Amino acid sequence: MSCQDIVKDVLDIESKELHNVANRLTDDIDKAVDMIYKTKGKLVIIGVGKSGLVGAKMSATFASTGTSSFFIHPTEALHGDLGAISVDDIVLAISYSGKSDELVALLPHIKRINVPLIGMSSSIDSVLGQNSDAFIDISVTKEACPLNIAPTSSTTITMALGDALAVCLMKKKNFQKEDFASFHPGGTLGKKLFVKIKDIMRTDNLPIVPYGTTIRNAIVKMGEGMLGSVIIIDEHKKLLAILSDGDLRRALSKPNFAIDDDILSISTKNPFTIKDKNMLAVDALSTIEKNKIQLLVVVDKENKISGVVHIHDLIEAGIK
Repeated sequence: MSCQDIVKDVLDIESKELHNVANRLTDDIDKAVDMIYKTKGKLVIIGVGKSGLVGAKMSATFASTGTSSFFIHPTEALHGDLGAISVDDIVLAISYSGKSDELVALLPHIKRINVPLIGMSSSIDSVLGQNSDAFIDISVTKEACPLNIAPTSSTTITMALGDALAVCLMKKKNFQKEDFASFHPGGTLGKKLFVKIKDIMRTDNLPIVPYGTTIRNAIVKMGEGMLGSVIIIDEHKKLLAILSDGDLRRALSKPNFAIDDDILSISTKNPFTIKDKNMLAVDALSTIEKNKIQLLVVVDKENKISGVVHIHDLIEAGIK
């Protein structure tokens, strides 16, 4: 049997188990979501072994989608970490057998502090099932493991149900992409929604020259500025034009080119500018790409230069 056949078989088995669990959902799913939604504290997830690893991932998913959550290993909870659970919290405990020693030992203490308990197990008749205020069935008819022993289908189902609970809560809370971005400010979406022009624009040592500068001197300034462009201002220090390396190359190909001519003779008049420093960086990138330019000048109401944004600055900042 080839690896491709084995992989297909594993995926078929696990997809069938997912289909099975989808068809046997009970009202306890709604109850569990409502319990988590109404809690004033945090969602505490507990699990041992593979269930614990899945629980840690679930906790991370909840936390990043607007439901405050953390994971505790039952053994650590029994040795002091139980103090992290408050009366305002809610516990989601995961154990396929429903009778893991570490978890069973912890249940009386959870009940003692009167914290609501959601159980995820293969049997409602298990110790965990009998102590749960809401029960979610994670039983499978077959593990994908050829020995039908290693947690495979069961962990897939558990993780999928965790995702489903998180999505239910997102919808219940009307959680939007802006909310998601606020939890992921360093991610691509966070940068698209939060990074503004003022956060990345250059303001110091800009390659600015006055009108009347010769092309020769402008080229020197262009090299110093390392932006591939020179910004020309008038006598009132207002933006007048830009000389880009593209403008320079085109001028060099003309027979009447003279290096000591006035820079304005080969510059781009009325270049693209930005007046709003609070513009999102992603919108600035869109303007740059749409107009096939490399540099955007940021100006104030009087058309005086506040800074510049180069396409390389945007790319290096992770704006896509």
